[in-house]
Amino acid sequence: MEPIHGLIYFAPEAGEAYEALGLPGGQGGYFASRAAAMGPVPAEVVISTFFNFYPPFVRQTIPSAWSIAAAEQIQAARMEAAGKALRTVLGEAADSAEVEEAAALARTAAESSTQWPEGRPLFAANASLDWPDDPLLVLFHSQTLLREFRGDGHIAAMTVEGVSGLDALLIHGATGEVPASVLQMSRQWPDDEWAAGQERLRSRGWLAEDGTLTEVGRTHRQWVEDRTDALAAPAYDAIGEEGCERLRMLCRPLSKAVVEGGTFGFREPSTEK
Repeated sequence: MEPIHGLIYFAPEAGEAYEALGLPGGQGGYFASRAAAMGPVPAEVVISTFFNFYPPFVRQTIPSAWSIAAAEQIQAARMEAAGKALRTVLGEAADSAEVEEAAALARTAAESSTQWPEGRPLFAANASLDWPDDPLLVLFHSQTLLREFRGDGHIAAMTVEGVSGLDALLIHGATGEVPASVLQMSRQWPDDEWAAGQERLRSRGWLAEDGTLTEVGRTHRQWVEDRTDALAAPAYDAIGEEGCERLRMLCRPLSKAVVEGGTFGFREPSTEK
């Protein structure tokens, strides 16, 4: 289900909506739009809850964004942009019976999660928002809640392990699942701090000289992933195994269409001069 939510971070409709409010282009709108559910918070709150961005990068936009547009305006622009972007890539499927059914299932799971708001600030903030009427946006909002519910738990698991935001990026990059250059570029970490972070992980025995994870590093990461799964799982108890399988089946073609739409996901930096 992640692409159904994640498209909002890459779709041109989102950038256009934020720029129409006067917010800076690029990731300037990203920080304000994702944080807007929490209200006009300071940069330190965004740094804490988003976890892995270079702090000065966040401070370029937050808190100045709140003097350009109210958090409620930014939140509304994000929701409207999500609907436009999803309809662009899904076409007629956006208003299908399958979307309506998926929205109902996902909402049941998301609403059941509100009984565990403790220690989950981004989830709790989004859970305080009014539900949209459009089933497509209900599906988007549901996945937003489920994503942030999982994400807040993921940060908790990493914090217990003494993992910083930079450490998390380095560990992720060391798996080979995403190019480290993409992670460094998208979170704007400078080369010297990136290198210093690698050295810290080597001193902990987690990172090998070639930049891959050691056995100890892999064991650590697997513990974090398993703990994250365990912390996220209660959200889906309300729909059970059968409901989860049905939700996966309904959303799989939707997510595939989003990915094939061509705007979802970061691109590896060009090496051309």
